Amino acid sequence: MKKQLIGLILALTLPLTAIADTDTPVDSNKRVEHLTKELGLNPEQKTKVQAIFDAQRAKIKVIYDETNASLKTVFTPEQLTKFEAMQEKRKQMRKEKMSNKK
Repeated sequence: MKKQLIGLILALTLPLTAIADTDTPVDSNKRVEHLTKELGLNPEQKTKVQAIFDAQRAKIKVIYDETNASLKTVFTPEQLTKFEAMQEKRKQMRKEKMSNKK
């Protein structure tokens, strides 16, 4: 049961790491530019859309940080070390993926 709970927690939180790290200002700028081009946003709309994306990114970051803080209270030291290594590996994979897109 305990292993299932840990597996469920990991399955639910690892996607948050991707979301939290993926939507960088550069990514949101690309999203805004894409919407501007496709929808013909005027400057006022463009500014508002950017603000919405910035607020979204901030909220996701808070959720990510709160989730990680909560997980640290549940995991054993060994599990925490392994979890942090998993997060770092995913972070490196995302960096490599992003550098390959450029």
